[in-house]
Amino acid sequence: MSAEDSLSRAEELLARLERARAELERLSQADDAEKALDVLAELSELSKAIEEELQNAKRVAETDAEP
Repeated sequence: MSAEDSLSRAEELLARLERARAELERLSQADDAEKALDVLAELSELSKAIEEELQNAKRVAETDAEP
């Protein structure tokens, strides 16, 4: 996978994270604590996946930059 592929994947995950954050905001207004906990877990998983993709992109970019 190229650095560009990893960055593209991270952007997709970031969009999903933003949608989940908006859902959490909506749930906080609706006072739906159980569903809010599910969304918080999803936010955590998405954050980890984004971090992994960014680390992968960095690793690939550094490898490609080596002579």
